[in-house]
Order: sequence, then structure tokens, then C-alpha cells
Amino acid sequence: MTWEVFNVIGTIAFAISGAIVAMEEEYDILGVYILGIVTAFGGGVVRNLLIGVPVSAIWEQGVLFQLALFVMTAVFLFPNNVLKHWTKWGNFTDAIGLAAFAIQGALYATNMNHPLSAVIVAAVLTGSGGGIIRDVLAGRKPLVLRSEIYAAWAILAGLTIGLGIAKSPLQLYVLFAIIVTFRALSYTYKWRLPNRTLKARSY
Repeated sequence: MTWEVFNVIGTIAFAISGAIVAMEEEYDILGVYILGIVTAFGGGVVRNLLIGVPVSAIWEQGVLFQLALFVMTAVFLFPNNVLKHWTKWGNFTDAIGLAAFAIQGALYATNMNHPLSAVIVAAVLTGSGGGIIRDVLAGRKPLVLRSEIYAAWAILAGLTIGLGIAKSPLQLYVLFAIIVTFRALSYTYKWRLPNRTLKARSY
């Protein structure tokens, strides 16, 4: 039941995220649907490929596809004065999707009795895979590859679940709230991971 709740939360959040990014790039309604679908389900497809689950399993989520289509249609019909706050609320929606799918991916791998390394990979790929595909199709640098902290929060979810620290539904919801909060803080205060550049400095 908990796994299904996080699946629904992640699907809604990333469907909204993909749809709004498509509208920011001035895609037509078909582009909105395509970008929303790959954002909502792309991470699950990549995860399934790497942990040995048939990719066709993704098509068994008929209700989630219908939910994603409904959400994307609603977003497409939102008035512009609502959508103009995307910079603020879009990042928050993306944080919700990251947290929900990272936890869902970690639970998925744990239920299949995979080792800790696979649980972490499943958390990262499920949490950020759809966003990577979305950004690539939109011609943007993927969030997960920027110095701003993003995938590290998915790793946190994988470690916490893989080590058995969070097991009960209450613990998982607390973990969800923590990841959303820290992801929101990381883009609000521009927390960065160490990085290096090979570009020559201009004097």
C-alpha cells in the first residue's frame, strides 16, 4: 500500500513537472503529453532495465497512465497567471517527484531482495531518470548533472531504506518529508556539491 501511495504521488508530481517544462519550451499539446509521460514513467523504465524487471511491466499501470493524462490536461488548461509561478512551484513539484520515486524505487529493489548497492541505484534512477529524459528532450542540462544538490537526496533514500532504518509507513513518510525539505532548501539556498572546471579563467 505504501509503495502504491508513493507511486501515485511521484506520477502526479512528475507529470506536472514534464508538462510545464514542455510549455516553457513552447511545445504543442502533443509535446506536453510526451514530455509529461516520459518524466512520470521514464525513471521506472530505466530502473526496470537495470534490476532485471521486464520493461513491459510499466504498461500494467493503466490507472496511473490515465491519471497522468488527466493531470497534464488540467495543467495545459491552467490560466497563465497560475503557471507563471513555475520557477517557485515547479521546483517544489520536482522535489516531491524526486522524493516519492526515490523511495518507491528503493522499496521496489528491497522487495526483490537486491543488495544495498542495487537499492541505491534503483532509488537514484527512479527518482531522477524521468527528469533526466525530460531535460534532454527539452534541450536543457539535466538537474542531476548540475553542481546543485539533487541526486544526493535520492541516494539518502536508498541508504535509509536499504539499511533498514526506515521500514514502517510512518518512517517512510517522514523520510519523504525530509527529502522534499532538503531538496527545497538546496535549490532555495543554492547548496552545491564540489565541482571543478577545465575552462580557462579570463583575466
